Amino acid sequence: MPRVFVQGNPVDYYPRHAPEARSGSVRRITETGEDVLHRPCRDVTEFGPDLAALIDDMFLTMYIADGAGLAANQVGIDLRLFVYDCPDDDGVRHVGHIVNPVLAAQDPAGRRLLDDSEGCLSVPGAAMDVPRPDRAVVHGQDKDGNPLTLEGTGYFARCLAHETDHVNGRVYLDRLSKRERKEALRQMADRREDVYARRAANIEALTS
Repeated sequence: MPRVFVQGNPVDYYPRHAPEARSGSVRRITETGEDVLHRPCRDVTEFGPDLAALIDDMFLTMYIADGAGLAANQVGIDLRLFVYDCPDDDGVRHVGHIVNPVLAAQDPAGRRLLDDSEGCLSVPGAAMDVPRPDRAVVHGQDKDGNPLTLEGTGYFARCLAHETDHVNGRVYLDRLSKRERKEALRQMADRREDVYARRAANIEALTS
């Protein structure tokens, strides 16, 4: 089986970082509590160089933050878009972007939920168990407006669901109980400065 899929298609070789990142600029990552993270994003209706430049910036920002996915509202942009560079449970790497993503509904009878640790670049330093389906299908478009469907299992399915939640105005804290949410925010308070120190070091390493 191919070891890397880009935009849902197998490739023979892919570099350590998506080539888009080389053209990108680092953007500030929003944090939970900021309004842009807690309302549904607008549909992308204009496809062109501005959208492509935003995707470049999002890839670089994701790598700086050691992330597996990043939605546009996590860099303060109110648009339905996310990028990802994420393995599945079989070690297959999935890289790409999707515009106007919609998570396909699943038949509850055939759906299997997995409880696993989940973090978020907008909740820096926290990780909590969140139940997610073990499979996800997302329909949308690419940066040129062409139809695109992504399918994932295991950890990549979790990524697709998590990032689609973002463009719908939800962070993973919204899926926790009050007690769990309080614990996640405590972790964030304790570890936030260390996370930002690592991101600053990554900026030096990746942009010098």
